[in-house]
Amino acid sequence: MTNRITELFNIKYPIIQGGMVWVSGWKLASAVSNAGGLGLIGAGSMYPDVLREHIQKCKKAINKPFGVNIPMLYPEVDKLMDIIVEEGVKIVFTSAGNPKTWTSFLQEKGIIVVHVVSSVKFALKAEAAGVDAIVCEGFEAGGHNGREETTTFTLIPTVKAEIKIPVIAAGGIATGKGMLAAMVLGADGVQIGSRFAATEESSAHINFKNTIVVVKEGDTCLTLKELAPVRLIKNEFYKKLEKLYQQNPTEEQLKELLSKGRAKKGIFEGDLIEGELEIGQIAALIEEIKPVKIIFDEIIDEFNQVKSFIHKL
Repeated sequence: MTNRITELFNIKYPIIQGGMVWVSGWKLASAVSNAGGLGLIGAGSMYPDVLREHIQKCKKAINKPFGVNIPMLYPEVDKLMDIIVEEGVKIVFTSAGNPKTWTSFLQEKGIIVVHVVSSVKFALKAEAAGVDAIVCEGFEAGGHNGREETTTFTLIPTVKAEIKIPVIAAGGIATGKGMLAAMVLGADGVQIGSRFAATEESSAHINFKNTIVVVKEGDTCLTLKELAPVRLIKNEFYKKLEKLYQQNPTEEQLKELLSKGRAKKGIFEGDLIEGELEIGQIAALIEEIKPVKIIFDEIIDEFNQVKSFIHKL
């Protein structure tokens, strides 16, 4: 399977693993890269020295491409960028910020830069900033999201019509059928998050993984648009948030409720009551925790079977 994304990253399959906070450590990233995709270390939940450790362990575990995902709102982003350069990372995905800020700096070091967007407007800005590719993330996705609430299968063709650089679809994709559908609409590859969160190699707590596999349709919600929109599972913390919204809260009150390491508490430490449980709508299709390699085989087999069936019609 060769296309612009496999050639850009030098990978076998156009499948990128989302760089999720508290989930995407070196074990997950290396497993995805070993399976033929592109693994990403999620730097958004790592101190600089922790990121360096994960990069070094990932390099020892594989001899294939991998990358790092960096939310540009991170308070010490300059330190993370320096570590990436020092450790020889060749691929960086940026998000939650202006792509102009770091794109030139990274590309001058020979690093491929991909930026995450949620609208045509931001896709055009990313292309103008000179990034090598973009991730178009629909609002079905878990974690931090765009305010536009544009679905993935609406976003992909509208963005594809406006830009020339490769497009990676994200949000609501976890199967071979979903991958094929995204590519039919114009995507050159897909980024998958939630399906890889519920794997043996994910660094998420087992409580969180077990919760993912029982999530049903309607069990997640996009909230906190006043700060940074995020899709959460409707647990007790979410109910507290909804109760606060009934009081017409200020941004300061919302920040106060969030200022207790909620994402780490829920995803990494397994507190299903007080934690912030970030996952996408596609979790409703996830029924079992599996190794990355098995998931890859299932996705590629289904992709090829459905593609072959369509060709026979």
